[in-house]
Amino acid sequence: MSALDFYAEELGFRIDVITPADAPRVVRMSGYGIRIRLAQIKDSQQAGDGEWRTGRAGMQYRDLLPDRLGGRLIASHIRILDGGPVPDYVHHHDVHFQMIYCYRGWVKVVYEDQGPPFVMEAGDCVLQPPHIRHRVLECSENMEVIEVSSPAEHETHVDHDMDLPTAKVEFNRDFSGQRFVRHKVSEAKWFPGPYDGFEARDTGIADATNGLASVQVIRPSGQLQSTIIRCDAGIVFAVVLQGAVTMQRDHQAQQFLAAGEAFVISTGMQATISDTSKDLELLQVASMQEHS
Repeated sequence: MSALDFYAEELGFRIDVITPADAPRVVRMSGYGIRIRLAQIKDSQQAGDGEWRTGRAGMQYRDLLPDRLGGRLIASHIRILDGGPVPDYVHHHDVHFQMIYCYRGWVKVVYEDQGPPFVMEAGDCVLQPPHIRHRVLECSENMEVIEVSSPAEHETHVDHDMDLPTAKVEFNRDFSGQRFVRHKVSEAKWFPGPYDGFEARDTGIADATNGLASVQVIRPSGQLQSTIIRCDAGIVFAVVLQGAVTMQRDHQAQQFLAAGEAFVISTGMQATISDTSKDLELLQVASMQEHS
């Protein structure tokens, strides 16, 4: 039994803050009028190595961006193998930006001031503004999501006092300058994309973050030979949702990317993509501002 399990399950202490979510290293707990801090002295598996690891609430994580851009961004592929209730709790994150894309299966979630719980199906996406309280309730077997957050390492705070759903509903509430977004693939429309030969469905996240970041799913709109993706400011991160593509950053060697693999370019860089499969779909997160 881990020290965390011992204090929580055997002694009845409650978790207040956990850092980081994908590979918990520091946990602050309270109980019986005292506060304690648990810290892992040495990681048996270093975060960022791309391997699956067990993180918060028993979820499994792997890094899609192993170097995390020096701590600026974390892109996590998260899965829950067993369907049913999820041992989660009401919590919120100390982030600049965070979005969740349902990759496979379905997951039932609930958010502060956003009405009753709802189910995210594969292809759906949400923007989680800073410090919005939320909880994962249940999911299908082999559920998978993609989570992109900035900064890479941030605190997850447990709210022991709030019950969800809240009685108040305020869909346009401002959370630190951002609004909650729920994008449903069943209602999405495709438009000309950001690059020649592509079309896109936009999630509305650019508007909800006042231009901090955009999130789109893009796919070839016809016979595509090759196209160039440029990054003038911030970052462009893309993960292959389905299909395959060849990518070449600046003058580096070409890389063949299949479903579940990702690439990123930052300010002043460009990438050429070619040899796209007919069923290619990319989830693209483009940050328009620099973060430290």
